Formats: sequence, structure tokens, C-alpha cells
Amino acid sequence: MNASQNKVALVTGAGTGIGKAAAKALLKGGFHVVLTGRNLDRLQKAITDIGGNDSNCLAVACDVGKLEDVKALFAALKSKFGRIDVLFNNAGMGAPAIPMEELTHEQFMNVVNANLCGAFFCSQEAIRMMKSQTPQGGRIINNGSISAHAPRPMSAPYTLTKHAITGLTKSIALDGRPFNIACGQIDIGNAATEMTERMANGIMQADQSIKVEPRMDVTHVGEAVLHMAQLPLESNILSMTIMATKMPFVGRG
Repeated sequence: MNASQNKVALVTGAGTGIGKAAAKALLKGGFHVVLTGRNLDRLQKAITDIGGNDSNCLAVACDVGKLEDVKALFAALKSKFGRIDVLFNNAGMGAPAIPMEELTHEQFMNVVNANLCGAFFCSQEAIRMMKSQTPQGGRIINNGSISAHAPRPMSAPYTLTKHAITGLTKSIALDGRPFNIACGQIDIGNAATEMTERMANGIMQADQSIKVEPRMDVTHVGEAVLHMAQLPLESNILSMTIMATKMPFVGRG
């Protein structure tokens, strides 16, 4: 029997891209998977695409930036599966790539709510369940980004939220210790998804030039998340960077 058999994982932003790839890997690894995002039809299609069914997957529409939605999400998860073993905080978005002084309050707050508040609210609810369930504990995996280390031009809202995710990860890792709750962060660079299509067509560099950047198969990201999720709770990957080998991150410019 797979070591992850009957364990339950929740993936936010699971309808497409990295979230969908992670959900597929977790399902293949023996987890029951709850997929959440704002579009229920897309989530249900994702379940079909990854080979899931009503017994091992659940789709729940949720805007993770809204606390009442998150509470309803976890109530649905508990009703269906009874516990949570892994939370992958993946949902997120960026703002338009324009000078930061031109961003509206709404554009800024949309990014903060999705990327930061959503991860915080979901972690709160997961920790409550993990503390109270038997056996106690679980694992939270936060999707940081290469932007948790270095920004792209005109990416202030996205970059600041991803730096904040690093602080959230370390705080949960510290506060979760007495309750067998582990927390780690995966920083992903240029996975081939809809979100990174512009990189294949050319994207602004630090010197203001436009260059095509290499991307990597998103399947590798899903497998990395599964590796983190399958570790026994006595072990934790606090930080992992997975990136397209030749993307312009290491070095100057």
C-alpha cells in the first residue's frame, strides 16, 4: 500500500496550471484530493482530466480571499473526508505589468487578497483541523515563487506578497512544531502554464530588454509537490526552488 493511502490533500487554484498538475500528482500518489478555485466547471473538468472520481476527489468553488468562502470550503472537506493531511496554498494572481504608481487600489488589493490573505485564511482553517484531528498534525506547502527572492520589472504587488509568503511559511513551521504540523515552501520558476505564455513570446528583463525565457514541464512541479507531501512529519523541506534550468535567475541580469 502506498504510504499516502487515504490521506487527504487540499489544493487551491487547482483548476489549471500548477494547481492542476499538483492535484494530478497527489492523486497518483495515493491521496484523496480536494480541488478548489473560483470556477466550479473548470474544477470538475480538472477532476476528469486527472483521472479522479467522486470517491477520491471533491471540487469546491471558493474565493480564497474571502474568509466566509474558506470556512465553507473546509466544512465541505471535513464532511467528505473527515480530515486534512496536506494543504497546498497555490492560488494566486498578478497585477498588470505597469509602473506601481499607476496601479489602482483595487488592482493591488486583488493580488494581496488572492496571494496572501488566501494563504493565511486557508492555513488558519487547516491548522485548526490539524490540531484537533487524530492522529494530530499535517503539512502545509506554500507556493512562493522565484519572486520570493528577486522581482521582475513592474511586479511590486506580486513580489511583495511572495516575500510575505516566506514569512508565513517560517511562522507556521515554528508555531506548528508542538502540534506535529510541518510547513514548507516551493519556489517555482517558469513552469509551462497559461500564466507563463508571455515568457515564451518575450518578457521584459532587468535591463528593460525583451527576451524569450526557457520554461519547464509543469509535471515536474507536481512531482516536486508530491515529494514534499509524502515525507513523514518528522522531516520537512522548508524551502525548495524548482526552475527552468536556463532561466535568468542565477547571476546578474
